[in-house]
Amino acid sequence: MENEDEIVGHYGSPGLLASLMSALRDAGLDPDHLKPQDLKSVDEFHTGGAQATDHLIAQLPIPPSTRVLDIGCGIGGAARHIADSTGATVAGFDLTPEYIDVAGTLSEMTGLAQHTRFRVGSALDIPFQDNTFDLATMFHVGMNIDDKTTLFHEAARVLTPGGTFALFDVMQTRDGELNFPLPWAQTNSQSFVEPSSVYLSAAMQAGFQFVKENNRTEFAVNFFEKVFAAMNAEAPASPLGLHLLMGPSTKIKLQNYAAMINAGLIAPCEMVFRLKG
Repeated sequence: MENEDEIVGHYGSPGLLASLMSALRDAGLDPDHLKPQDLKSVDEFHTGGAQATDHLIAQLPIPPSTRVLDIGCGIGGAARHIADSTGATVAGFDLTPEYIDVAGTLSEMTGLAQHTRFRVGSALDIPFQDNTFDLATMFHVGMNIDDKTTLFHEAARVLTPGGTFALFDVMQTRDGELNFPLPWAQTNSQSFVEPSSVYLSAAMQAGFQFVKENNRTEFAVNFFEKVFAAMNAEAPASPLGLHLLMGPSTKIKLQNYAAMINAGLIAPCEMVFRLKG
């Protein structure tokens, strides 16, 4: 996509692994004896984190034999979560090289290297062969992608006939201007929030059948109430958190995002599609 370098610049964070290791030690965790759950406050960079991941995958049959692809995997949190909770093998890719370096290292440190693999790549040119996966997941990625038609065609290409594409994205729920910065974009040029109808149209063109859609506004409102309560508490902030990925503007990004959810402009939504056999 035309703005890939800009997106990488938004998410890229040189020295991210060193910062994570330092935060783990400051949190009283031993990097040499790390469990997947130790990373839950930082490694699932989407609304609701692990809770949201669980809600989506609970709707999907994922036996251990399932070949899963996580599109836009970030630092690998959702991929590790799926692998750890289902026994499935999960591949992930992301545009941001620092994320992929960290994803591989964290999988090794948590004992999940044999069940996860990661590589750098674009959702508009997925770096895997045709008919490779039974399930594709995507958590908060489509907001950075203008060409959703190609996104869905690429997902269809790498899935086997009858395969499932399950996603959790921030979608437009009524007309209105977004306030920046946001967790996924510093400026309007990086943000491509669309209504669910755009996703549905792109999916149909790519040969998918619609299965279900869930608007998770209530979940998001409750989640952010807890987030801001923790931020405003007098107790010292945890050294391990999404501020390691979002930087010094973390609070304003989250405040802008939460305000627009409360105003009814946008909402995190689940959609599930099945590829025609």
